[in-house]
Amino acid sequence: MRKRRDTAVRAALGASAGLVSGYAAVAVAELAAVAVRPEASPLTAVGGAVVDRTPPAVKDWAVREFGNDDKLVLQLGILAALALFAAGTGLLALHRRRTAAVGVLAFGLLGALAATGRPDSTSSLDAVPSVVGAVVGAAVLYVLAGRLPHPSAPPTPASPTPSVSEPPPASPTPSSAVAGTPTPDEGTSAEPPSDEDAGRTPAPATRPSRRVFVLATAGTAAAATGVGFLGRRLNASTAAEAEASRAAVRLPAPASPAPALPRRVDLKLPDLTPYTTPNKRFYRVDTALTVPRPDVGSWRLRLHGKGVKAPLTLDFQDLLSRDLIERDITLTCVSNEVGGPYVSSARWLGVRLKDLLEEAGVKPPSRGGPANQLVARSVDGMTLGTPVETVMDGRDAMLAVGMNGEPLPFDHGFPVRMLVPGLYGYVSACKWIQDIELTTFDAYDVYWVKRDWAREGPIKTQSRIDTPKPLARPKAGRVTVAGVAWAQHKGIDRVEVRVDEGPWQRAELAAEGPLDTWRQWSWQWPATSGSHTLQVRATDRTGYTQTARRTGTVPDGASGRHSVVVNVT
Repeated sequence: MRKRRDTAVRAALGASAGLVSGYAAVAVAELAAVAVRPEASPLTAVGGAVVDRTPPAVKDWAVREFGNDDKLVLQLGILAALALFAAGTGLLALHRRRTAAVGVLAFGLLGALAATGRPDSTSSLDAVPSVVGAVVGAAVLYVLAGRLPHPSAPPTPASPTPSVSEPPPASPTPSSAVAGTPTPDEGTSAEPPSDEDAGRTPAPATRPSRRVFVLATAGTAAAATGVGFLGRRLNASTAAEAEASRAAVRLPAPASPAPALPRRVDLKLPDLTPYTTPNKRFYRVDTALTVPRPDVGSWRLRLHGKGVKAPLTLDFQDLLSRDLIERDITLTCVSNEVGGPYVSSARWLGVRLKDLLEEAGVKPPSRGGPANQLVARSVDGMTLGTPVETVMDGRDAMLAVGMNGEPLPFDHGFPVRMLVPGLYGYVSACKWIQDIELTTFDAYDVYWVKRDWAREGPIKTQSRIDTPKPLARPKAGRVTVAGVAWAQHKGIDRVEVRVDEGPWQRAELAAEGPLDTWRQWSWQWPATSGSHTLQVRATDRTGYTQTARRTGTVPDGASGRHSVVVNVT
């Protein structure tokens, strides 16, 4: 029983040595990333590699289930996997200390390969944080494993009890009283002295004790915490500098202001999504585990490629000095399920993209231009492909610098992002953009196309019920049913609602805003007691009415009609 207990304790101590070494490796790597760039940290690099290799169906499920928290869930999952690996190396170190340390080094090599293999990696220095962290982690594990206490040996048999008639023989000072000699309670094992040692005073034991191991482990964990804290402070300082550079931006007045909105464009009903989405509530779906924070002073945009007669390189002030347009535009993510939340509307300020392309000598394919795809690249290496013909057909495609009256938030692409009304974000809304290349669809597949999404992504006509919510319990009588419908660059002509497969009832539309925005609607339902299913459909200005056929989001967006079940009391 005692042996089994000692084995379990030793295993727990070994696992803790592995966990502390992994903790130290991550902390040191994060600090080293400050000197290279935040995106080179192993957690970010490995997380990005996982995102890149995740099947589209799984990625779509993660967005659907976790929404804006999908990246947090991924990072927690990576930390959990790292903790399991670290605990495993600690257990291995109980018997093969060097092999376990080499395993940590090999794991660090994987992190280095992930960092240098990212699309945004431009230097082998990106491998440094992972390598440094792995070396430190391996060294810590090797040292701590050497401090692990050995299993307790069986106690030395007791000497015969002296008879009462005989006084006990004089004994030398017990070994436990010798200064610096651990007692058996501290983890040493008592062994009978050899013939050579007979008659000598026992030497102090050299086997490590549990107390020594605990102190060494706690000290290492404390040091790693200090290193991690320093790394966070330095990263926070860098982020603060980026925030300050954004706060210093002063956006000029638009040369072409947004048209005034009709008075009843927003019905302002309880639980109905507002016509203009506040920046903090605007949906965010991207692959960036660490939000890029480009320095606006050093940011540059390069426009080049096939059919570009006069390549352009622009800085932020170059864009602000041009004629800016201001437009209300609704954006939609291709990952948005029927009735989903990944659609929002804002007032954008930016430079008309068509003007820049024409200045560079670009012609659309319909006018003989050789390029049919515009590839936009962000500072984190993301690539999006957009049809050149669509960008130049007269719609308000732009390089946006402002959102709802302020510079773009970092989450939404500061300093500059691209957007093209009528196209899903995955083919048009490149955030943190820094490069535009004109090419062809046959010559280059962008990030999402390589992952089985469609090359072109026109937004499908959709509608959504915002109120009442699913499983709501309204009282019988007049119940307001309301929501939004969208068909960007086509416009909404009609919205209809029905109850329990009954006849379609025409809803009242809010005043119409710009063609590239969504439209609110409402319908007064004479509700009766019981469980009922409400369903909505929209018809756009081309005459197309939403199909009842449900499809998933892959490869070009979901289709079908949104419905909710309510229980009227």
